[in-house]
Amino acid sequence: MAAVSDRLPAFPWDKLEPYKATAAAHADGIVDLSVGTPVDPVPELIQKALVGAADSPGYPTVWGTPALRDAITGWVRGRLGASAAGHRNVLPVVGSKELVAWLPPQLGLGAGDKVAYPRLAYPTYEVGARLCGAEAVVYDDPTELDPAGVKLLWLNSPSNPTGKVLSKEELIRIVAWAREHGILLFSDECYLELGWEAEPVSVLHDEVCGGSYEGIVSVHSLSKRSNLAGYRAAFIAGDAAVLGELLEIRKHGGMMTPAPVQAATVAALGDDAHVEEQRVRYAARRAALRAALEAHGFRVEHSEASLYLWVTRDEPCWDTVAHLAQLGILVAPGDFYGEAGARFVRVAFTATDERVEAAVKRLAG
Repeated sequence: MAAVSDRLPAFPWDKLEPYKATAAAHADGIVDLSVGTPVDPVPELIQKALVGAADSPGYPTVWGTPALRDAITGWVRGRLGASAAGHRNVLPVVGSKELVAWLPPQLGLGAGDKVAYPRLAYPTYEVGARLCGAEAVVYDDPTELDPAGVKLLWLNSPSNPTGKVLSKEELIRIVAWAREHGILLFSDECYLELGWEAEPVSVLHDEVCGGSYEGIVSVHSLSKRSNLAGYRAAFIAGDAAVLGELLEIRKHGGMMTPAPVQAATVAALGDDAHVEEQRVRYAARRAALRAALEAHGFRVEHSEASLYLWVTRDEPCWDTVAHLAQLGILVAPGDFYGEAGARFVRVAFTATDERVEAAVKRLAG
């Protein structure tokens, strides 16, 4: 047992516990802007779909129901601009974090292979590489990597933690480079519907990939856009050969999205109104927190999309975490996402309106 866990880094969020205790001791309670978990209600139409499918005594299929595949392909065509997508180009997964962590082993990667991901990134990309014994390598521009041995290239646009968005032109260049070198490209696009100062584009867009999904796959989640983090509802789309292989492996592993969650996903992907309502909530919270942080002496970098503000006071990130904890505000230290984040913190705007208002008042105090 220890042999596998020893490959992994220390779980970063455990280091935040003392600061969480400090923030929780504030007279008006903690304002938790660290993890970025949704707090708003699950839309009623999605709840009804889940309840309506509650009488599901049989095993669900790994590939999902035809209705689910229809919903995903329809969304991929309409929202991502991937006009050629069909059922063979989509696969539901049990939350996107599961997919990210277990993808390298499922691809058969191991010692001698390289998994590349952004220098500032979601820690689970590294975890996936370590789980299978592959080498984790970071980049600023993936096309500047030595392609030798790189078997899996992760993109993340919009970025977690920075909110940076790759332009269509950048994506075209990176897709062409990956194909030239025979490198499988997975693009984590879980925040694609949360652009604020930029319009995120998918690698599957016809103008990016040329209408062919060869060698490219995009990753999507309903956790943020539909408040479904508790449902573990996500999917991947792209290269039919890659998804077909993953489907066979996942059948053997029993990696099935529960039937009620499949029904809820169909409802969520078929409705745009709740997504726009949630965007309005987040936009207001983002504007309030950004103004308060800047008035308090912070500088905001990137942050043109996603659910986070990437900010700095030009000091070590843990000093910033401690300072804000004294105000009862908990944020994520930038070094959770790589050494390049050592002087930044990530501030989520997923708290309730009341808690965001409390943070704004404390920052102004």
